[in-house]
Amino acid sequence: MTESNQSIEYSTIGILSLAHMLNDMYSNYLPQMLPFLVAATALNATKAAILVSAFTISSSFIQPVFGYFLDRQGKRWLVHVGTLWMAIMLSLTGLVNNYLLLVILASLAGLGTAAFHPQASTMITVVSGDRKAVLLSTFIAFGNIGFALSPLILVPLFQNYGLRATIYTIIPGIIVALLLYFFAPNNHVLRGGTTPPTLAEVWLSLLKARQELLAITSVIAIRALAYTGLLTILPLYFHAQHLSSITSSHLVFIMLFAGAIGGILGGYISDRFGRKPLTIGSLVLATPCFYGFLYTNGTLSVVFLALAGACLLSSFSVTVVAAQEAIPNNKSLAAGLTMGFAGGVGGLLVIPIGRIGDLYGLSTSISVLFLLPLLAGLTALFMRNRPAANAQRIAAR
Repeated sequence: MTESNQSIEYSTIGILSLAHMLNDMYSNYLPQMLPFLVAATALNATKAAILVSAFTISSSFIQPVFGYFLDRQGKRWLVHVGTLWMAIMLSLTGLVNNYLLLVILASLAGLGTAAFHPQASTMITVVSGDRKAVLLSTFIAFGNIGFALSPLILVPLFQNYGLRATIYTIIPGIIVALLLYFFAPNNHVLRGGTTPPTLAEVWLSLLKARQELLAITSVIAIRALAYTGLLTILPLYFHAQHLSSITSSHLVFIMLFAGAIGGILGGYISDRFGRKPLTIGSLVLATPCFYGFLYTNGTLSVVFLALAGACLLSSFSVTVVAAQEAIPNNKSLAAGLTMGFAGGVGGLLVIPIGRIGDLYGLSTSISVLFLLPLLAGLTALFMRNRPAANAQRIAAR
């Protein structure tokens, strides 16, 4: 059965998208704790950035390794075990008082999402027929919605019940892990009856696509630095501006929810007009929108923040699909490289951003972060300009 006439398994996509929403809600867990940790332990911006980076790095750099082995043989259990593992590790963070132990828990938690993402994204592409970009955009949008919901859920929880309430956040992880255990696609569907690629074949495909992959991963790394940096620094910046925790959580929610909507629109637009134009245009527009948020007030400022979030994240799934198109026989590896390794590079560089905040003020680090989408958009000029998916479908008829 070819991809063009495969049926689309919407129920499976729905369950995987729900799991991604929870997974990414957990992924935005630590930034929501930071203002409360600062109040309780006098944590500075550098240590806060190290804590978030510990999670980001462990959750990212191991993903290509998972991706390679998943291309050889699907391991469906990684999605439910990874989800449960991350839920357990993060639920313990509010119970410890030692900073080093907190960093260790954050690092261990990251392994759970490293296991989940390559396998789940491959599951989505396998069951999405010829609507991969739009449906992967929907899957990723659910993740972004999870990111967006985390401040609305976690900030009131920590504010009303203290950090020790983290233990209760294990409950949704158990529920979703059970759903994945019973309803995720089986290993035969994931392998599709094909012979898995050898290491030599994988290496050859990487060499052939190296220039294209370098451009794509560079774009993702810069965008990930802006994204992770904003998730880390914005709550601290709002706290320093004497905004309440609830107001701060609402602003972060608006940015991320708009980003989720932007991700869905970005997948649709890229299918019609191409991955490269969408990636360049959206990222270049994000920077002036972020500065519009910074230098205006009231409703207009919030509108600029929403537009900035939509522009920043509209290319999120598009770059994943672009990498999978570059190495089509190694989709899990492509997902690991883009959602994992490149994102990890961006996450690692958040530490200097935190240091800038300590030395020169949080406003300076925010200004640096707002410039990064423009740099990512200019880097996207080096991406390969493949035909739009709609044009390919018409040509195949």
